[in-house]
Amino acid sequence: MKREKSLVLGITTVAVTLLLAACGNSGSKEAVKTDTASFATSDVIATMDSALNTDVIGAQALTDTMEGLYRYEGKEIKPAIATKVVKPTNNGLTYTFPLRKDAKWSNGQPVTAEDFVYAWRRVVDPKVGSQYAYIYEGIKNAADITTGKEPVDSLGVVAKDKHTLEVTLEKPIPYFSQLMTSSTFFPQYPEAVKKAGKSYGTNSKTLVFNGPYKLENWNGPDSSWKEVKNTNYWNTKAVKVKTLKYQVVKDPSTALNLFQSNKLDRTAISGDTAKQMKNDPHYSTLQKSATFYMQVNQEKNPIFKNAKIRRAISMTINRKELVAQVLGDGSSPIASVTPKNMSFDPTTKKDFVDDLDAAGKKNASYNPKEATKLWNEGLAETGQTGKTFNYTLLGDDTDTAKKQSEYLQNTLQKNLPGLKVTLANVPFKTRLTRSTNGDFDMVVSAWNADFPDPITFLDLFVTGGDNNDGHWSNAEYDAQIKASKGDNANDPKARWQNLVKAQDIMNTESGVIPLYQSGVAYLTNPSLKGLDYGPSGSYNNVSLYLKK
Repeated sequence: MKREKSLVLGITTVAVTLLLAACGNSGSKEAVKTDTASFATSDVIATMDSALNTDVIGAQALTDTMEGLYRYEGKEIKPAIATKVVKPTNNGLTYTFPLRKDAKWSNGQPVTAEDFVYAWRRVVDPKVGSQYAYIYEGIKNAADITTGKEPVDSLGVVAKDKHTLEVTLEKPIPYFSQLMTSSTFFPQYPEAVKKAGKSYGTNSKTLVFNGPYKLENWNGPDSSWKEVKNTNYWNTKAVKVKTLKYQVVKDPSTALNLFQSNKLDRTAISGDTAKQMKNDPHYSTLQKSATFYMQVNQEKNPIFKNAKIRRAISMTINRKELVAQVLGDGSSPIASVTPKNMSFDPTTKKDFVDDLDAAGKKNASYNPKEATKLWNEGLAETGQTGKTFNYTLLGDDTDTAKKQSEYLQNTLQKNLPGLKVTLANVPFKTRLTRSTNGDFDMVVSAWNADFPDPITFLDLFVTGGDNNDGHWSNAEYDAQIKASKGDNANDPKARWQNLVKAQDIMNTESGVIPLYQSGVAYLTNPSLKGLDYGPSGSYNNVSLYLKK
């Protein structure tokens, strides 16, 4: 569900990078503070409105301060505001969630089923404009509500009583339990949203929290923020660290200096810094269920509707060289936007990505000679032979993102005659806005899995999808995705084949140009314990602690 910054936990940084750290001098046991942990992150929080958030930085802040029906502990789904992980009834169409009677908001008011109903209706309300409304598809009337065909209050979610929430589906959703861990399904305190209006989620004064921490003294543009333990959280006894501090750090060398001066317990590094520290005993890497890819704006530049032009762009990129020489952070080259080691065939247990066909692999292979040939053929087919093109490549403004953009600029200009690439590296929030508004020619985008299923990536690129910024469109692709969520939703084998076929169509056409699966290189102080990175791309900081 989340856009990555380079990423990660980053974000397009091309990279969204999450940095964990402890305050004070962690080099000596006496200096370690067990009540405060400091994190460096690659960018600011864009919004704390769970209906509007689309990136991993906001998702991490929401996971720290809010809580939905379920929460990931490791890779396992555990009850959170719900008292148990429930099984559906009515042939997979009805979920009835009993809620904790001891769950409270930070103002002392109880968390009720109506708080979920209110929040979920906001997500699908066209007036709110959530880019994640599509993820509700399959819940009764959700799709018709987002298109204005049905009223918001017809959504298939009702409060049977104060502590019982009932959800009705139009069709079984195989990954419904995983969805319930997502911040897009968190409850909201209605009075707070109504009071703040359009300002809700832009500063901490507008917010009321039901999670482990509370956000304090935060205003949207702030480059640092603090979260303090929420004593009204139902599971507050399990929260070991009293304060979490976050600060934006975009430069890997700065992050390294902070770590070496014992001001950070854990920091992500990349590029030359990561290569420099690769043999350090504090160094480790983490592979994420997140991928980076390039989208070309077919609506703004019709030339990009030509598949040969897109394939040419893809084949100019030496992905192995990109990850080794530019990133150096454990990232790995990919031939599909879906990451490895995330989803497996329900029958054969084969990795989804291993089902990639030969055409898709070829289009993601480095072949500059073939790229030039395809480029010239594409120009001829579109009547553009002999013309020159000046296109802007949009990316984030982190140090690694800038170097990545320069690498792509060089290889594209070198191998595609007549193409000049101008770079626009901007803050993450600006990049998201420009991508959504179509204010780009080419853009490096990233996505982090909301849950471990191929659909969380493939559903992004259906015709008209809110995150299909390049406006690639293929009717057969759309049909395969539709079948996987409709007629075959309850048939694992048939559904899997729909998704495999969709992947092959996208890769054969180079509808989206895959670059790499995100890896993050870390330097970690051994005093930092309980790091719990979940399948949805956020850390469960309930388990975090600092050992003396």
